[in-house]
Amino acid sequence: MVRHFRTWLDEAHDVHFRLDTHDFGKALSHRATGASPTPEETWGFIQGFFPEQMHRQTLVPHAAEALASLAEQADIVVLTNLVDQCRGPRMEQLAAFGIEHRVETNQGGKGRPVARIREEHGNPVTVFVDDLAYQHASVAEHAPEVFRLQMISEPELAPHVEKSPDAHARIDDWREAAVWIAERFAEGRNAAEPAA
Repeated sequence: MVRHFRTWLDEAHDVHFRLDTHDFGKALSHRATGASPTPEETWGFIQGFFPEQMHRQTLVPHAAEALASLAEQADIVVLTNLVDQCRGPRMEQLAAFGIEHRVETNQGGKGRPVARIREEHGNPVTVFVDDLAYQHASVAEHAPEVFRLQMISEPELAPHVEKSPDAHARIDDWREAAVWIAERFAEGRNAAEPAA
């Protein structure tokens, strides 16, 4: 999302978006003055981008193939921090790329929703994938049994983001991530099998 958001901010608002920081408060600045937008302005930009500009977003390399492979052995839920009105547009956007899974919207920490979704599915082996460290902390607090994979799929941003201390792993490529996730499922199946 960030690369497309950056292009739109520049075109529509004359706002520069640095990709060498993961802190929105420090990343945005008005080109004319160099001043950072207020939190209210920043939120307004985000609301302006979603859902009207979602068509600008392209698919992360190898994501569709990885998710299709994982879906053969797992139920995939897309938990996105968009307002509820964006759920339909997000589903349509993903479907256009051949990604058709359950989509849940959320605002704030994802730990409680992840715990709820896991319980709905009978508490199976669960893997949570997200870029933000605070979301991994939230899931670690509310659903500690869940495996947590941090992924920064934007190459310009990834080198500037440290691994979350609450993530079990940091992998920024979906091909490698799919292997890691499948290994977690295999471990879970092996642990569930009764001893001979």
